[in-house]
Amino acid sequence: MAHSTPQNRVTISVDVDDGSPSRSNTPSKARKKGGLMWVFLILGLGMCSYINNHPAGVWDARTLDPEHPHDFSYYLKCALAGSFACASHVVLTPLDVVKVNMQYDPTKYRTLFQSLRLIVSELGYGTDGLWKGANAMFVSYWKQGVIKFSMYEFLKDALMNHMGMEFSMAYTGLIWLLASAIAETYADLALCPCEMLKVKMQTAQPGTFPTDFIPALSRFYAERSENGFPFGSIEAVWSRQIPYTMAKFAVFERTVQLFYSVVFTLPKESYDRSTQLFVTLCSGFLTGLVAAFVSHVPDTLFSLRAKPQNAAKTYGTLIKEHGLFKLATSGLVMRMILAGCLTAIQWYTYDSLKTVFGLTTTATMFKK
Repeated sequence: MAHSTPQNRVTISVDVDDGSPSRSNTPSKARKKGGLMWVFLILGLGMCSYINNHPAGVWDARTLDPEHPHDFSYYLKCALAGSFACASHVVLTPLDVVKVNMQYDPTKYRTLFQSLRLIVSELGYGTDGLWKGANAMFVSYWKQGVIKFSMYEFLKDALMNHMGMEFSMAYTGLIWLLASAIAETYADLALCPCEMLKVKMQTAQPGTFPTDFIPALSRFYAERSENGFPFGSIEAVWSRQIPYTMAKFAVFERTVQLFYSVVFTLPKESYDRSTQLFVTLCSGFLTGLVAAFVSHVPDTLFSLRAKPQNAAKTYGTLIKEHGLFKLATSGLVMRMILAGCLTAIQWYTYDSLKTVFGLTTTATMFKK
């Protein structure tokens, strides 16, 4: 198979505004960015250690639920549950393929059912069609889930301890937002490489790029000087994923609190497992709608940059060409449906596995 030309790049760089090949895609630039990511990771570990080792007082948020204290085994179980929760993303691959193509070419792919019929008629149901990129998606989101959920749970407890009980009770939402933003920032280092690969697999013209994971990864790695693999699109991933995850955790936690204060008014522990998981499922779906809305513009830009003719364009150029309204609405309904179902599945999977591991469902509940 012939190697792709520079016109088939999917790199998403932000420092080039002319038609020349992206300067961030040179091997030296890629190595420098990779080195910076390692420095960034080490600094993050140091920050987490400092926050964890400098509590504001004797109050310990890790013992809010005395029957299930948040020790190392707790965070390990959260990592395992989170990995499967995020990997569940793969069950909605057909909708993801439709969504990406609706953003990539809205003229050809206009509506959900029309796009589904068109993709099936042209490419079929398999990994060359509706399930294209499922393997790359599984790998990328499995890795992301390990880091995101465990780090969020750890940072939530550490930040509450660091800020103290009074601050934590008054500004719990701020702690949720900060913990989720930091966790997602580092989780995206695991997500970015295969996410870049997934978008390339889903948007490449049939026959121009492998659809099996190992051959596709080998080809993508070989062309890293052109596509910026593995971190060439990290800025774009951050711009999409961090707002999404901040909403995903903060809105979910607040929605759960509202359920247990307005709908189910008895103490949370008095309800059985099925009721608690019902709350998780409903809260997850509502959260997904909000998360999709607040992160839709960068998600659309991410898909647009996969077009060969947009490879060297900046975000500013794309915004001027398409307009904020079109970027904010193109494929929005499709993405809200996808995100609502996906987020509900993820939270349900996460909390179900937590209960299997002997933990309780997710809810930050202060004892009154």
